[in-house]
Amino acid sequence: MQKDIATPIRTKEILNKYGFSFKKSLGQNFLIDPNILRNITEVAGLTKHSGAIEIGPGIGALTEHLARTSKKVLAFEIDGRLLPILEDTLSPYTNVEILHQDVLKANLKTVIAEKFAGIEDLMVVANLPYYVTTPIIMKLLEEQLPLRGIVAMLQKEVADRIAAKPGTKEYGSLSIAIQYYTIPETAMIVPKTVFMPQPNVDSAVIRLIKRPQPAVQVINEEFFFDIIRKSFAQRRKTILNNLSNGFGKDQKEFILDALHKTDIDPKRRGETLTIEEFGKLSDSLWTLFNPN
Repeated sequence: MQKDIATPIRTKEILNKYGFSFKKSLGQNFLIDPNILRNITEVAGLTKHSGAIEIGPGIGALTEHLARTSKKVLAFEIDGRLLPILEDTLSPYTNVEILHQDVLKANLKTVIAEKFAGIEDLMVVANLPYYVTTPIIMKLLEEQLPLRGIVAMLQKEVADRIAAKPGTKEYGSLSIAIQYYTIPETAMIVPKTVFMPQPNVDSAVIRLIKRPQPAVQVINEEFFFDIIRKSFAQRRKTILNNLSNGFGKDQKEFILDALHKTDIDPKRRGETLTIEEFGKLSDSLWTLFNPN
């Protein structure tokens, strides 16, 4: 078998060979522990019938593990300096394709239809750049792509917020947005020592398995997410105060009415409400604001 890219010695050799320097602005931290990469591919549950989409392959450390365990790998790389390196490091693998493109600007539905025709099981598996973790995950979920799920390495603090339960300090609009579409589970904690260069914080690998249907059915999805944003605008304020500030003080009676109809105490804070309670509250307010 091909020698792993993700060892400290091999990584240094590759970087020196190409005179590569890390760009802080792109959040580049390369993994140098093959065991963690093996664990990530295991968490993703890939088989020889699966397709894998990677975002930010770096020098190909995770990519090669995906190539060994899946049918096809498509990786989005924004940094043109890495393309010749990837061509070199991944030359033994015929089932890998690199796209020099910003995934946030890509038309993913079209790309998937073209590149993964005939592949039923598709996962996104990525060591995500910290500075764009949330926009990337939300794009993958909101565009209703034919994915089984996402396995992502991200900042531990962000993973904690994604998997948080109501009533905890980590629970907020991000938790609800991602739990609306998926069932999250933190698979492992990854220490900062296994990266080059070392980031300032520890990471976590989170698995997001897509729900067949959203966690709650609501009348208007956009309005539902607007209610959530407004409810968390100032964490220390009550749900009544936050929503009154968000919609305007003149709407306070409507808001009180909706809270009573859904058995939600106006003195509660947003962080104590479950996703189901937000769904009921959203529908109740929508009906009051749009009576026809």
